[in-house]
Amino acid sequence: MQVHVEDISSVQKKITIEIPAERVNEEIDKAYSAIQKKAKIQGFRPGKAPMHLIKRTYSDAMRDDVMRRLYQDTLYKAMDEQKVEPIDSPTIESDVLEPGVPFKYSAVFDVMPQILLNEYTGLIVKKEKYVAKPENVEGELKRMQENMAQLIPLDESAIVENGHTVSVDYSIEVEGSPEENSGAQTAEVEVGANRLIPGFEEQLIGLKSGDSKEFTLELPAVGEETETTSRKGLFSVTVKEIKRKELPELDDDFAQQFGEYETMEALHAKMVEYHEKHEKDRIENEFKERVIQALIQKNPLDVPESMVKRQLDHMFENLKNRLKSQQMSLDMMGLDAEGFRARFKEDAIDKVKGGLLLMALVEKENVTVTDDDLASHYEKIAAGNVEMLDRIKEYYSSNQNAKGSVISEIKEDKAIACLIKNAVITEVDAEQLKAA
Repeated sequence: MQVHVEDISSVQKKITIEIPAERVNEEIDKAYSAIQKKAKIQGFRPGKAPMHLIKRTYSDAMRDDVMRRLYQDTLYKAMDEQKVEPIDSPTIESDVLEPGVPFKYSAVFDVMPQILLNEYTGLIVKKEKYVAKPENVEGELKRMQENMAQLIPLDESAIVENGHTVSVDYSIEVEGSPEENSGAQTAEVEVGANRLIPGFEEQLIGLKSGDSKEFTLELPAVGEETETTSRKGLFSVTVKEIKRKELPELDDDFAQQFGEYETMEALHAKMVEYHEKHEKDRIENEFKERVIQALIQKNPLDVPESMVKRQLDHMFENLKNRLKSQQMSLDMMGLDAEGFRARFKEDAIDKVKGGLLLMALVEKENVTVTDDDLASHYEKIAAGNVEMLDRIKEYYSSNQNAKGSVISEIKEDKAIACLIKNAVITEVDAEQLKAA
């Protein structure tokens, strides 16, 4: 057997295997013998049909069987001998299998990139300064007030206005893309909130309960060539019910609905504390992302397409789940799988690059995880709930895969902490950061 390996790129290889004619003939004979024992040919009992009829009738089945066995018997053995490790299923191309002729096939597959990690200390990174913003606290209280609002159904004479919540049945036909059409669906639409495709909410204004309307809107472009991939969607909408919001007063009674607060003053103080923590967490998370971006820029590398695809799939599923929890759909956002992948591919590439570089840093710095690290992590998850902490410890001690994921997460956090410790950090105002 002859084996040849070639590099297609730094993250993709091709292995070509040629199997001698003698081995091919042996496998063909075995396959025909196995087929003959079970073959049903008119005029002959099972197992008694002559071989020339078997070969004439079952040549395609023989080829499928022999090629499958040859792949199984030779491909991974050859990879092991050549010390190449695929990270995804290989794509196979082959010659036509014929008796008396050597059989040649090739397999193309992704491999992990070689990561040198030359520069990871002294990274120059900007960090946003924390600034208290009382208006954000007031905005959060306003959102809480909105969430506690009652929706009061209006009578049949009412017409849709901004601020109304409207129950609608809708369907959509996408111009030139019937595969994207969506049948009847139900949605709750807050008119004026601007959460849907531009123009959709405005089209509902003036309608009454029971009214139907058709209208065409420009859908968000799909792919990179936005000018040539914009689409139009024909929406068919029927209004089922119109409701108005009735907001509660921001008083002590309102505060008491949240359990531990007796006065509006106490709730407000807690919201100030919450906002400070939330903002500092946001600043820290965004700062860590910029640190990873600086690491990527200093250590360029190619990433396998299969890893990018898996990352995109993960991001896409997360988006669908978030929308579902908000009783929304991809259609309502003007997105589909293809459009999502085109829009967020670069983000996925950066996430894969960052993950690989952090893995390399973990190895280079010999980052380890102690029992104390695990205990701290479990306490953080439990957030002070002692009963929950016991259950968390029991779960991770009995589930090695889950524990392995936690260990990887802690190692990654330590690697980021190492980057930050050795970075050159400048604190700037949010406006300066955006301008940069």
